[in-house]
Amino acid sequence: MGAGRRPRTVGRRHRRFEGAPHAGARPGTGAGRGRHRHRHLAPTPGRPARPAQLRSGSVQFTRTLPRELVHRAAVAEVFLTDAERRGEDEVLLAAQLPRRHAFYHDTRGDRSRRDPMLLLEACRQGIFVVAHRYLGVPLGHKFLLRAVEFDVPDPAALDGDDPSTEAVIATRIEQRFHGRAGTTGLRLGFDMTIGAREALMARIDYSWMPPRAWARLRAGQRGAFGLPEVPVALPGPRAEPALVGRHDPANAVISAPRTAQDGTHTARLIADTDHPTLYDHWVDHVPGMLELEAFRQLALTAAVDAGTLRTPTALMVGLAARFCCFAEMDLPLECRIAPVLPGTDIECGLYQRGALAAEARVRLADPGTAGLSGALAAPAARGAG
Repeated sequence: MGAGRRPRTVGRRHRRFEGAPHAGARPGTGAGRGRHRHRHLAPTPGRPARPAQLRSGSVQFTRTLPRELVHRAAVAEVFLTDAERRGEDEVLLAAQLPRRHAFYHDTRGDRSRRDPMLLLEACRQGIFVVAHRYLGVPLGHKFLLRAVEFDVPDPAALDGDDPSTEAVIATRIEQRFHGRAGTTGLRLGFDMTIGAREALMARIDYSWMPPRAWARLRAGQRGAFGLPEVPVALPGPRAEPALVGRHDPANAVISAPRTAQDGTHTARLIADTDHPTLYDHWVDHVPGMLELEAFRQLALTAAVDAGTLRTPTALMVGLAARFCCFAEMDLPLECRIAPVLPGTDIECGLYQRGALAAEARVRLADPGTAGLSGALAAPAARGAG
């Protein structure tokens, strides 16, 4: 699988988060997705490999990197401030995290806590920096997100009592993927520290292609479904924001969940192309980060319904996801959660026209209790999920 070192466990207090099983791959960055030919782009089970520890040195936090470099349209959505190459396979990234963000801090829990999905987004922006700035990939190329996994090794690093907004992300190229045109993709390992605490470890597999190849790919795929060239997102009623732990109705990305007799939970993914974060710029499909958010929201509701979580305000502290194919925004997308059981990861799937579009395993931590709860702990008085 990966070229990096064997992933290590989270530590004495936490069990290792097992990644999603190998089974193909998928796209989903801000530039798009599709089926691919790489065979080793699924997450390696276990904790993401840790990049070499790099001191911050001369990286700066006074201004953001160019928005086009990180594939963002709004400057407010750019979190990276600097990048410095430290070796053939090592890059040091700097990020300034917002104290309040309309999407990542919209929670009915403690708004001062750091959302791991915000930290993941900072890492995701780094995949473009490494490709464009250090591998010479042209800015016009399209990117495919294949697999994502992350782990929060120290939940205290998410505590809002620490006012730090500056993060340093040690980044390492763990594997290069090759095609006829040379290098066509990477596996990157990320180790983010905030202050003196290790806040997030992540791994992202991704690839890229020229615009013409992208246009042919998308035209062929949409044509096979009988879809027009330009998609129009399907409308649909959203779940009540309180049900998914949100205040703003626009931040609810699933429909009202349904529960089957066997405990399976399902909901439709709602793609809102006017969302300023999830659709920061136009893409012709459902972005991967939106799919991950749908998994999170349905996992929260399922855990509450199963009694392993008290409220839908838990943090997602572990994730292993793979993307299998494009998810079209103008065809129904069904998100499914397997029955939530104490002591197990929450298994998620996204289906379109009966086919698996993406899958993930999620771990939640109840912010109102010490340590992990929910899916990884028995539903004691504190709840879990």
